[in-house]
Amino acid sequence: MRRLLLLAVTAALLCAGLALYVPAGPHSEMFLEIPPGTSSAQIARLLKSHGLIRSRYAFDIMRAVKGGTLKAGEYRFDHPARMSEVYARLERGDVYTRALTIPEGANIFDIAQRVEAAQLGSKEAFLEAVKRNVALISDLDPGAQSVEGYLFPDTYQFQRLSTPDQIIAAMVKRFRQTAASIDLIQNYHNVVTMASLVERETPIGSERPMVASVFSNRIAKGMPLMTDPSVIYADLLDGKYRGTIYQSDLDGDSPYNTYKHSGLPPGPICNPGIESLKAAMEPAQTQFLYFVAASTDPAGHSRFAKTLEEHEQNVQAYRRAQHAAGQR
Repeated sequence: MRRLLLLAVTAALLCAGLALYVPAGPHSEMFLEIPPGTSSAQIARLLKSHGLIRSRYAFDIMRAVKGGTLKAGEYRFDHPARMSEVYARLERGDVYTRALTIPEGANIFDIAQRVEAAQLGSKEAFLEAVKRNVALISDLDPGAQSVEGYLFPDTYQFQRLSTPDQIIAAMVKRFRQTAASIDLIQNYHNVVTMASLVERETPIGSERPMVASVFSNRIAKGMPLMTDPSVIYADLLDGKYRGTIYQSDLDGDSPYNTYKHSGLPPGPICNPGIESLKAAMEPAQTQFLYFVAASTDPAGHSRFAKTLEEHEQNVQAYRRAQHAAGQR
């Protein structure tokens, strides 16, 4: 009897050793979703049913010995692993994510393309969500028609099954954190709209307060801003941007056409970064009313002017630089 008991104990120990130390799992990529609220016993059954561990009982024992909290989320497995490695991953919350990088000045159409490229959803679904989620910024910008301007540029990590609503919520949350860090606590609509224009006009940080000053000075004098990026945005909204601006675009009636309508456009035309937000909050004190944007100048900097005559001289210099650049 003792011998039978000894054999049984030995066999049990061998099975436990096999379960604990011999790797299990796939040789090719697979994903496992552990929903929030799943108990450790349920996690053990999930892992066993997918062949990721050899014994759910051995996993329960490891759980009792090691303790810790097992995290919900989607996990990626692509090679056989010991149970201790699987357990450690769940305890760390080593969930599978995809990187999504949003550059400064990206608009909702640019972001939608990046979301689709990262395999986080379709462009169409994202563009529908930017309108559906305006409630996320209703306290900041009550009249907003979409969350444009409030999707803060950064690199994010999203789980593969993240929804457009979750992605947008994370970006708006980052905007709120950034706004608080620079003491942007009021007049969000005007500041973010101004910052979006500044962002699209120059990539040079030191020029942004001066670009903001030109816009502020023109608004104070009742002059139209006459900024090309807002005209392009009008075409994007209408789905008719053709890669360049035509006279028919400048003659269009869109409220985003800053050649025809004075003041700021109805809302942001992109999602500005922190330096453009700061520039919009505190424009430089200048008398400039005109500039040739760095974004189009081969010389790599903006050209500012107080008078139309000075501006026309800058335009000629800009054209000469363009011509010289084309000859190189």
